[in-house]
Amino acid sequence: MPLFIDFHQFDKVTIDEVKTAHIADLKIQDEYGVKYHQFWVNEEAGTVFCLMEGPDTETCELVHHLAHGNVACAITEIQQGFYQVAMGNTVKSKGGVATFTSGEIDVAYRSVLVVSVRAITLARDSKDVKSLLLPTWAKELVMEKFVEFGGREIEWGDDDSLIAIFNDAKQSYKCANSIQEQLSSKPDMSPKIIFKMGLSAGLPVTEDGDFFDKVFKLSHRLCNSANDNQLLVSALIAKLANIDIQASTMKNRVMVPTEEQLLSDLFNITENNLSDMNFNMACLCKSIGMSRSQFYRKITAITGRSPVYFLRDLRLEKARVLLQQKSGNVTQVAMEVGYSNPSYFTKCYTEKFGFLPSLS
Repeated sequence: MPLFIDFHQFDKVTIDEVKTAHIADLKIQDEYGVKYHQFWVNEEAGTVFCLMEGPDTETCELVHHLAHGNVACAITEIQQGFYQVAMGNTVKSKGGVATFTSGEIDVAYRSVLVVSVRAITLARDSKDVKSLLLPTWAKELVMEKFVEFGGREIEWGDDDSLIAIFNDAKQSYKCANSIQEQLSSKPDMSPKIIFKMGLSAGLPVTEDGDFFDKVFKLSHRLCNSANDNQLLVSALIAKLANIDIQASTMKNRVMVPTEEQLLSDLFNITENNLSDMNFNMACLCKSIGMSRSQFYRKITAITGRSPVYFLRDLRLEKARVLLQQKSGNVTQVAMEVGYSNPSYFTKCYTEKFGFLPSLS
């Protein structure tokens, strides 16, 4: 049967209350061909997530409704393999509540670390490019660190980022710092590299019914926003891992919620207008509701780059992904990311990545 997870939001909720509701589900589930496995409770956030199998979402919701009346805000079907990687190994204790093997209650927060690594050596042919996009020595180091700190690798087909998901926010932050330290301390390795990292956390299902989509999106956006060799950390990670925001530096920067919202708005607007060749800084500032000077100051403070260069980098990174995915020739991809002049696009692309777009 299909596997589902649902999301409930309460003003106040206790584990005992959810245990009682879970027992009520178990009493009638067989009549409807549904099997409730376990649940996660976060008393502080007032959130509950229930894992179940059933013929469809409507039948799963019906059992909740008949058993205790607590209908979910959202329910989504999930793939067994991805669920196991995303949530990791949890234990169903007596009463159905999810715990870790240590016996600690699992409140369902997960942390996602995205690492982007590429070489800075000039490439002469397509074989060189393949080895430079994700240098073997750096990839192996990152993967070893994922395992060392309890991360589970997530396969990602959209680009060549390295991604891991963690049960523990503190461990994910330690992993990110260790990767940063190790990659920065090997100047003699060949090829030389630059890297960027984004680290965020979240709960599995949102009111939109997305299963970790928002967490992955934020981690990728933080990674894309990071400067060379920088780690950007979300505000929630800082809270969960007890990170001192005052200790934030440009190499290891902790975001505040207003900055995260600004980046979210920036990416949403930019992604919707990426192919518009007339979309410029004036349009962006107007869409985001800031003066040019105010926008310049805020984006430069977050990313270490002016908005003009930040927008250029977003376009070129998108172009690199499209070219890797064989989504069109150089001219078509240039147009897709807002460059009307293929020659100028080639010049900008080569300056940024060290090889011609035709070699991607």
